[in-house]
Amino acid sequence: MGDYTEEKIEGIAKTCHEINKAFCEGHNDFTHLHWEEAEDWQKDSTIKGVKFVINNPTCTPSQTHESWIEAKIEDGWVYGKEKDAEAKTHPCLVKYQSLSPKQRAKDKLFEATVKSF
Repeated sequence: MGDYTEEKIEGIAKTCHEINKAFCEGHNDFTHLHWEEAEDWQKDSTIKGVKFVINNPTCTPSQTHESWIEAKIEDGWVYGKEKDAEAKTHPCLVKYQSLSPKQRAKDKLFEATVKSF
């Protein structure tokens, strides 16, 4: 990963996480915790996403989303109408085209943030 140390990758992931939190709060979703308070699975998921974008600099938000789906499925997650960490269900485990415009915007924002570094 070139000049990207694990510390730098975690810093990028933290930035992405905090931007996502702010985006969600702008849409009246106050369920996200700050990076320092987030669960390890959330941090790990964000770090994996950052690494994917770094390793695939020409990827699209759709490809980033598909990579996220693969990682979630590998970790035992399945589609569910509600996000539930204990049950490992998530409503975004669908094709990119099936996501709401807000969810697609989050994927674009994530990718743009990583690429800005």
